[in-house]
This record gives sequence, C-alpha cells and structure tokens, in this order.
Amino acid sequence: MLRFILRRCILVLPSLAGLLLITFLLIHSVPSDPAVAMAGDAGTPEQIARLRAQYGLDRPIWEQFFVYVGKAVTFDFGESVFSRRPVATDILQRLPATLELTFASLMISILLGVPLGVVSALNHNTWPDYILRVFSVLGIAVAAFWFAIMLQLFFAMDLGWLPLRGDLTSTMARPPRVTGFLSLDALLAGRWDVYLDHLRHLVLPAVTLSLGGLATIVRFTRAGVLDTLQQDFVFYERAMGYRWLRLVWVFILRNSVTATVTQIGLLFGGLIAGAVVVEAIFDWPGIGSYTVQAILTGDKQVMLAVTLLVGTVYAVVNILVDVVHGLLDPRLMEQG
Repeated sequence: MLRFILRRCILVLPSLAGLLLITFLLIHSVPSDPAVAMAGDAGTPEQIARLRAQYGLDRPIWEQFFVYVGKAVTFDFGESVFSRRPVATDILQRLPATLELTFASLMISILLGVPLGVVSALNHNTWPDYILRVFSVLGIAVAAFWFAIMLQLFFAMDLGWLPLRGDLTSTMARPPRVTGFLSLDALLAGRWDVYLDHLRHLVLPAVTLSLGGLATIVRFTRAGVLDTLQQDFVFYERAMGYRWLRLVWVFILRNSVTATVTQIGLLFGGLIAGAVVVEAIFDWPGIGSYTVQAILTGDKQVMLAVTLLVGTVYAVVNILVDVVHGLLDPRLMEQG
C-alpha cells in the first residue's frame, strides 16, 4: 500500500511542474502590469519603476519563473496586490470557507446522486428512468450562474426563506476562529444561533454548486449498475432466492461504483474550481471570490497560487481515488 501511494505521489510531481509552467507563461502573456495596479491612478513613472524593481518584475521572464518556483517550494507565494498581505496568508484564511462549501456540495451530490442512479438503473426504460435521464442532461447543461440567480430570485427575494448572500447575517458576532470552518467554530463556541444561521446561508450556494456533480454521479452510477446487473453472479444469486434489496445495495452497488468513485474524485477538484463563479454570485468569503478580485486587479501572484492549489487538490484527490479503487479491487493495487 505504501509503495503504491509513493509511486503515485512521484508521478504527480511532473504534472504539477508542467501546470505551473504553463500557467506562469499564460498569465504573464496578458498585457497587464501589477506595478501599475499597486501604484494606483496617481502613481508616477518613477514609483512604478521602483515597484517593478522591488518585486522583480523587471527581470527576464525565465528568471522570474525560477525565482517563483524557488519561493513556492517554501510556500512563499509573494504579496497580493489587492490586499497587500502575503498570498499564503490570504489563502489560508479563505480556504476553509471554500472547503466547507465544496464538502457540502459534494455530500449533496453523493447522497442524492448514487441512490437516484440506482433507481434509474433498476427502472430501466420506464418513466422514472426517463425523468432522471432528462434531469441528468439538464443538470450538466444548465449554467451555474443562471441557476444561482434563479435560486436567489425565488427562495431569497420572492419567498424570503433563505438569505441572499454572505455566509452569516451581518448583525451576528462571529465566534472565535479556531479551525477556520465557521460551522465547526460555532459548535465549539456553543453558538447554535450562528451555526443554524450559517447553514441557512450555505444552502443556496451548495445546491447551486452541486447541480452538475449530482447529474454526473446519477449518469455514472446508472451506467455502472446496468452493467453489473448483466453479470452472472446476479442471475445466480437471484435464482438462489437471495434478498433483492441486499443484493442491490451491497453487492451490485459495490461492483458498480468504480467509475462513480473516479468521478467523485474529479468532481472535488472541479467543485473547487467551479466555486469561483458561485462564490462571486453569493458573496461567499472563499478563494473563489478572492480569485475574481485577483483577475480584476491583475494580481498574478494570487492567480498563480490558486492555480497551483487547485492542481494540487486534483493530484491529491486522484491519489485517494486510486487508493479507494485498490481497496474495492485489490488486483489494481497489485498491478501498481
């Protein structure tokens, strides 16, 4: 097991290096000057030149890249033009909010997607299957920003059931920051009012972000279950009088979720990337809204750091997916 994980970790390093190189070149090909943004509208040419020299922006691009890589290895991602604070500090402060939103969205996708996929497969070519197939297509096709606005208009503005934006009512005092996750910090502080209010704020952005993942999991689970239902062991167990519900939810499902597990792993990284739009719409204080600010201000340090973070998340999740596959099918672990 340990050798398997180490091999996967080593194979990930070239991918991350390539991602960093391509992102660095693409971002620096954009005609924007962070020194101008830092100097402001009243900045003089001398001030801009001094800032470019201070932050190494006047060096050749290849030298800037190697300097950045050397600092990134020590988790030094430079200073943000927008906040004037270290990028690593800003990311650590905002990352828990994004992870909380991502985990909530992923749980909604899994807890609803897997059972709905099984139901669709068991009712193959009947009306429940047709409805769920149409839903899965619409879930992938619908744009997240449009779905978010519709939810805001209906549940927040028309019905007034849920908050429109933010992660907490502005009049509420926040609990002491311990973990960075507002829900956990509220529970640790015994602030049930904050905890419940935060959950109400979490509903709309989590549902919005989960739509595409939910539809994807329904499709892959359905396909996997349909394939497993044609296996010989299913016909044998049914002929032997094995309990149908236990056969479906234990043995058939376990042999059907290999592709689904892969998609769940990819979805986790995709949800973090997709949170950029959702957080901007719902004013959620995570790295998504932070990235939008960085794009608008031409903050290259933040864009590079966030891209590297998302790439690292993808890599770690892929390793975990491989481990889960190995646990589901030990033959994969033996093959390396």
